[in-house]
Amino acid sequence: MRRLANTALLLSLLLCIAPANTQENYRVERPMEIQEKLKAAYLAKGLAYRPRTEHFNEDGTPTYTNRLILEDSPYLIQHAHNPVDWHPWSEAAFERAKRENKPVFLSIGYSTCHWCQRESFENPAIAALLNEHFIAIKVDRESHPDVDEVYMTAVMLLTGRGGWPMSSFLTPEGKPFYGGTYYPPDQFTSLVSQISQIWQEKRGDVETQAERIAEAVAKSNRLSGESKAFDLANASRGVSAIAQIYDEIQGGFGQAPKFPQEPWLFLLLDQAERDGDSQTLEMLETTLDHMARGGIYDQAAGGFHRYSTDFEWLVPHFEKMLYNQAHLSRVYLRAWRLTGKPKYLRVATQTLDYVMREMTSPEGGFYSATDADSEGEEGLFFTWTLAEISDVLAPEDADLAKSLYSVSRQGNFEGRNILHLEQTLEDYAKEHKMALEALHQRVDHINSVLLKVRNQRVPPLRDDKIVTAWNGMMITAFAEAADLLESPTYREAAEKAAEFNWQHNRRSAGQLWRVHLDGRSSILAAQEDYAYLAEAMLTLYDLTGERPWLERSIELTDALIKRFLDVDGGGFFMNEADAEITAMGRPKDDGSDNAIPSGSSLALHALQRLWQHTGNLTYRQQIDNLISRFAPSIEKQPHSYGYMLTAITNHKQGELQSRAYAAQGGIRLEGQLTPHSNKSMRLTIAIEIPPGWHINSNEPGNEGLIGTQLRLAEENHGWTLGPVTYPEGEQQRLSFQSTPLSLFSGQTILEAFVTSGDTPAGSTLPVSLRLQACNDEVCLPPETPTLRLKLP
Repeated sequence: MRRLANTALLLSLLLCIAPANTQENYRVERPMEIQEKLKAAYLAKGLAYRPRTEHFNEDGTPTYTNRLILEDSPYLIQHAHNPVDWHPWSEAAFERAKRENKPVFLSIGYSTCHWCQRESFENPAIAALLNEHFIAIKVDRESHPDVDEVYMTAVMLLTGRGGWPMSSFLTPEGKPFYGGTYYPPDQFTSLVSQISQIWQEKRGDVETQAERIAEAVAKSNRLSGESKAFDLANASRGVSAIAQIYDEIQGGFGQAPKFPQEPWLFLLLDQAERDGDSQTLEMLETTLDHMARGGIYDQAAGGFHRYSTDFEWLVPHFEKMLYNQAHLSRVYLRAWRLTGKPKYLRVATQTLDYVMREMTSPEGGFYSATDADSEGEEGLFFTWTLAEISDVLAPEDADLAKSLYSVSRQGNFEGRNILHLEQTLEDYAKEHKMALEALHQRVDHINSVLLKVRNQRVPPLRDDKIVTAWNGMMITAFAEAADLLESPTYREAAEKAAEFNWQHNRRSAGQLWRVHLDGRSSILAAQEDYAYLAEAMLTLYDLTGERPWLERSIELTDALIKRFLDVDGGGFFMNEADAEITAMGRPKDDGSDNAIPSGSSLALHALQRLWQHTGNLTYRQQIDNLISRFAPSIEKQPHSYGYMLTAITNHKQGELQSRAYAAQGGIRLEGQLTPHSNKSMRLTIAIEIPPGWHINSNEPGNEGLIGTQLRLAEENHGWTLGPVTYPEGEQQRLSFQSTPLSLFSGQTILEAFVTSGDTPAGSTLPVSLRLQACNDEVCLPPETPTLRLKLP
C-alpha cells in the first residue's frame, strides 16, 4: 500500500513540541451505578477467575476494573483491570469524546498477540495521561475485523507498514490523524503527551490531517477499474507470480518470517490437479513437506503454529489459530487426494484430531486460539530439554526421539529443543532399515507419552470465544474429511458445531452474531461470517444429502447478498450498515486474500456451488457480475486472489469433485473407482433422482430425446472406457408422448471398467454423464456434468 503523501505536517508538529511531564495517577470518576455494575460483573466471574494485572488491593481484589469486564472477548477481559479507563468499541465512547472535546486513543489487538499485552497499559502514570487527555478504546480485531481493516489501512497509508498491537489517535468523529504499532513505554509516554498538546494548541491542523487521511482511506476502499470479461489465464499467471518468490530449498514463499499462505496453497492444488503441471505440484509438495517436518508443526500433538520466524520453518511463533488448522487440514487432505501419499493424510488427521481434543467446546463449537506464552515465557509449553526427554521416555524410545527430532543438550531455542524432523519418516525408516509402519507406531507412542507429560505443564492461555466465520472454516474442514475418509467421528464434529452455531450465533432468520462466549452471543456478524458459514452448510449438504443444510446455506447466502452487496460500486461491504458508528464509512472487502481467504472469495464459492446445487439463475447472475467486477483487480495482481481464482475456475471449468448435481440441483451424482486388476478399475456412478422426476435411459425409444450416456472426459490421460452396463429402463407413458418411453428413476447405478492409463496413482480421472431430466410435464435442457474421480 502506498504511503500517504505529505504526512510530514503532523510529524513535524510532533517533533517541535517537547514531551510533557507525566501526571500523577488519575482516576475518572464514574457514576455509582456504573461502579456497582462493574463490581457485579467482576464478582460474577467466580472464584476461578484470575485477573490479569499487577495491581491488587490488600484483600486480593483487583485495584482497577473498567468497562471491558462487561465484554465478550478474552482479549478485552485481559485488559479489564488496567488502570486505563478503557471503553469498548461503541457509540457511547465516541459520544463521550465529543461531549468532553477529547481525541480518542484506539488500541487494536488480539488475545494471543505477544506484543499486545503492553506494559504501558499497566503503568498508572501512563494510564493517568490517557485518562485525563483521551477517551481510550480497546478493540479485539477478531471480533471487529471491519474496524481493524479501516484503521489498519490508515496506519499503512501513514507509515508504510502495519501490525498488532495497532495504536491510532482519532478525532471524536473517529477520523485518524496519527498511528503506528507497538511503542515502548518511554516512547509511548512522550507520544501521548505530545499529541495531547497538539490537540489543544493546533487542533485545526490536526483536523485537516484527519480529513486527508479519511479521504485517502475512502479512496483505497473502492474497487479499481470497471467490469470486464475475465481471462482464465489469470489463474496460471497467479501461479507464475507465486513461483517468483517460491523458496526452492525449504519450500514456502519469501523470506522470514514465513507464513503458510493457505490461499496460495489452495490455488496450487487447484492448478496442479487441473493441468497436471509438475512444477506447480513440486512447489506444493516441497512446501507441505517442509512445514510438516518443521517446528511450525506441533510434532507431539498435531496442529500448526501461526508462522515461522525463520526461513526453514524451525522456530515458530507458538500461538495456534483455529483458522490455520481449518485451512491447512483441508490443504493436506486434498494433497493426499491428489497424490495418494499417506504422509499428507497423517498430517491432516493429526491436525483435525488436535482440534477435536483441545479446541472444541463441550457443546461442539470451536475455540479461537491458544497463546504463545506460558509462565511468562514464549514456547516453554512446547519445547523440551535433553534431560526431560530422557526422564519421561523408556531408554529405547528416548534414543529414537533424540535421533528423530534432533534433540541436543544445547537445544535450538533458548536452551530448549523444538521438536522437528530433519528428514521425512520415510527416509528415516530407509536409512535405519526400519519398516515404515513400525516406525509410525513407535513415533505415535512416543508422541502420546510426550503429550501426556506436556499436558501436566501450565498451558498457554486459550481464547475461548467462538467466532462464526472461523467455525464455518472448521466445519467445512471436518465435513470434507468425513466425506473423503467416510469418518463418522469427523461427521459428528462437523454437524455438532454447525448446530451449535445455528442455535447460538443465529440471531433470527437471515441474521447472525459474530461471537459467542460464556453462554452469550454478541456483535453483529461481518460479511465473512455469512460467507464461511454458508460454505460450511453447503459442504454438510454434500456430505449428508440432507436438505435442511442446503436450506440453511441458501438463507445465509441470500442474507449475505441483501446485507453486504455494494449494488453501486460492486463487491461487498465488510459490515452491515447498522454497525457503522464513525465517520469513516463502511469498509469494503476488495477480494484479496490475507492470512485467510477473503469473505468475497467465500461468497463466490457459495454462489457458484448454489448455482450448481439449485439451478437458480439469480446465483449464476450474481457470480458472473462479481467475477466481471473483480476482473480488473485480479488482472493486476492475480496471486493476491488465490482462493477467489479457485472459485472462478470451478465456475467456468467445473469442480474437481467426485460428486455433481444436475436438473437444477435435484439429481445427485456420485462416482467411485475401485481396483479390479493391475490395469483396470471398476467405475460406478450412482444417480439419485427425486420423486416425480426421471432421466431418459440410454435408449429412450424416441430419436428426438437425449439418451443417458457415460463417457470419459477429453483429458482422460490414456484411459479407455469399456462397455457400460446400464440398468433396464422403466417403460412409462408420459402426457406429451403417445408411445411408452424407457426411463430411469429413483436410485440408478451405471457400471463400467476403465483400463490402462498413464496417470500416476492418486490423481483423478474425469468422467462425464450426458443426461436429460424430465417430469410428466416438462423436460429440462440436456446437460453434461463432469465428475473427477480419485484413482486408488
